[in-house]
Amino acid sequence: MGLFERLKQGLSKTKKNLVEKAEVLFLGRNVDESLLNELEEVLIMADVGPKASAEIISTLKEKFKKGELSDTVGLKNALKEEIKLAIQDGSGIKITKERPYIILTVGVNGVGKTTTIGKLAWRFKNEGLKVILAAGDTFRAAAIEQLEIWAHRSDTQIIKHKSGADPAAVVYDAIMSAKAKNMDAVIIDTAGRLHTKTNLMDELKKIKRVINREIPSAPHEVLLVVDATSGQNVIHQAKIFGEAIGVTGIALTKLDGTAKGGIVIAIKKELNIPVKLISVGERIEDLRDFNAEEFVGALFG
Repeated sequence: MGLFERLKQGLSKTKKNLVEKAEVLFLGRNVDESLLNELEEVLIMADVGPKASAEIISTLKEKFKKGELSDTVGLKNALKEEIKLAIQDGSGIKITKERPYIILTVGVNGVGKTTTIGKLAWRFKNEGLKVILAAGDTFRAAAIEQLEIWAHRSDTQIIKHKSGADPAAVVYDAIMSAKAKNMDAVIIDTAGRLHTKTNLMDELKKIKRVINREIPSAPHEVLLVVDATSGQNVIHQAKIFGEAIGVTGIALTKLDGTAKGGIVIAIKKELNIPVKLISVGERIEDLRDFNAEEFVGALFG
């Protein structure tokens, strides 16, 4: 199965909750304010979120008033276009001229953070880039071991300390090693125990200070990894991490048949954080740049 087909499969639940429900709603109806209000409810229930849903419907109401939506076929096309405009492209992660390029990866436990790091490292390696992984989640011994497995799979170097070590010290060593070896990128894994939120955020701020002290323009990317099955919880997570250290992009994992894909629209509209990467499967090559055109094509196709 091709990647686009896998994306379509991953968005099957979202298609059912959004596109198919909208189509049922449109059956035998004329476009009017009442229909548009009902469509807003469909969007909210599909995890598009209240803010994004209200903005999309407000635009559609303006078009309706101007006589631009004469029938439900036109309404469906207009909805498709508004969703595409709402999400835009995250354009992936492009390593700039400055070396080493520092990617600080954050997210709660269980979202696929370490796996995403491994896949990203493999991708960079295939592009001919030299990568170091930093095992900054020293809270769980299993996290260090998991990152080692991915370092081996992606044929990249890893800097690690013992379990329980200071994560900022691991990050410092990784940056020093990257500078000495003229590496292209450092991808940093971090802990995600949100139940001890204050400690975690203080730890992340310390890591960010260490990075910034050694490379003033870094981190160049703060990538928040979120689980596409979490729905509106993603917004909560993005706000917490965003307020603490500033998130520059989202990697959306677990885009399988249970995914609540409408959250992509909510993230962009409510937080103005672009979704840069999506994972459409377990294979090492299944991490890809987010493409708005492709996403909407898979959703409505």
